[in-house]
Amino acid sequence: MCDDSGPPDEVAGAYDAWAGTYDLDRNLTRDLDAEVVRRVGLAVTGLDVLEIGCGTGKNTTWLAVQARSVIALDFSPAMLARARTRVPAGPVTFVRHDVREPWPVADDAVDVVVGNLVLEHVRDLTPVYGEAARVLRRDGQLFLCELHPDRQRAGRQAEFVDPATGGTRRVAAHRHTVAEFVNGGIGAGFVLRHLGEWTEPGAPPDAPPRLLSVLFARPG
Repeated sequence: MCDDSGPPDEVAGAYDAWAGTYDLDRNLTRDLDAEVVRRVGLAVTGLDVLEIGCGTGKNTTWLAVQARSVIALDFSPAMLARARTRVPAGPVTFVRHDVREPWPVADDAVDVVVGNLVLEHVRDLTPVYGEAARVLRRDGQLFLCELHPDRQRAGRQAEFVDPATGGTRRVAAHRHTVAEFVNGGIGAGFVLRHLGEWTEPGAPPDAPPRLLSVLFARPG
């Protein structure tokens, strides 16, 4: 099921327009995502990490301190430019790449794949899980954190005030279910280690979860 779908360069163009204000806007989803990736117990210390959809580097900064090496992919040149400024040194290689295409990483090359707030822009998740299985070493980890399907069903998706027009711009998105996120990993040979549903601090008790996270392991 999908909505507001568009060509790949439409997604990149939207994030190019958003890059200048992305870190400044009030964004509970962005802030909660940064908290989740640091709290979930993801083992990255001394390991080789591939980050898909690194954006302006909000999580790349943390990964760069912990990991032995980080390859950070994003499709938006403007977001990557921000990330390079945010992480000016360290064991990070930034690469412009569309995660819907085969990844520019060798087989069995990394220990961890991390993806945050990127898969709502991907219609078919199967190739993403397949590429993760290909590039991960045995006993590797795959961690994904996405806008919760309940929020998507309520009509929420990535959006921002476009500085050029002053109007709200919605980024092309596709709806996914919890089953798609879980079964996609299982179908690619992963073992589910943790499923998380996350709500921001101070949210009403009856608020739907804002984020869904899944942590998989590639069997040894």
